[in-house]
Amino acid sequence: MIIRGGRAIYGESVGILVLDTKFPRIPGDVGNATTFDFPVRYKVVPGARPEQIVAAPDRARALLPSFIEAARELENDGVRAITTTCGFLTVVQDEIAEAVTVPVITSSLFLLPMLRRMLGPMRSIGIVTADAQSLSADHLQAAGVEPGWRLLVRGMESFPSFRTILGTSNDPDYALDVDQTRREVVDVCQAMLAEAPDLGAFLFECTNLQPYATAVQAATGLPIFGIYHVVNLLHSAVVSPDFTRGYL
Repeated sequence: MIIRGGRAIYGESVGILVLDTKFPRIPGDVGNATTFDFPVRYKVVPGARPEQIVAAPDRARALLPSFIEAARELENDGVRAITTTCGFLTVVQDEIAEAVTVPVITSSLFLLPMLRRMLGPMRSIGIVTADAQSLSADHLQAAGVEPGWRLLVRGMESFPSFRTILGTSNDPDYALDVDQTRREVVDVCQAMLAEAPDLGAFLFECTNLQPYATAVQAATGLPIFGIYHVVNLLHSAVVSPDFTRGYL
């Protein structure tokens, strides 16, 4: 066997563009490497702060050169696919994808067309986002959402414990009350189900919500999709599973 070289590091399948944050990223968060059963590689995009990216679609576009530079660095480092830690980046999906030669999925919102097919047109999809006021029609349209789809969007922006994640807290220690945040996420999802009993699934736009998926599922019984599934999809596509240990 002959192995070709050309770079300094190996063995990281998925590269993740990370916003410039300082809050704790607990297991389950896309920014915690122990979330995944395989190595991933991170690249922080300097100056890309969540309070900016979430504010409006044009903020992400203003930082596009920085995202493209970081994506190209990840590709040069050897990753085979790329995603991000912010679902609001649907609006720059095409530009980042065109800038590299590896597959790119910038947001879990790109799962929405698949979920709509999975659930049928008469069942609703509950989108839990970092900020419902800022998740615009532009973000959804960029993800392939069409007018008339049954979507229920609710955000975490009004909850005190979530402000640490949004970057709107003044706490110098960036403290995150995990238990309180879990309760808040569960409360939001239960309220959504009560509001729309036809909900077929939840989609977590916010990549920091996955740690609370188990509690939400226990409370609602519904399937939950998010960036965790995107990363695993990318990995299984670019590193094909070996089935030689199977049996008949």
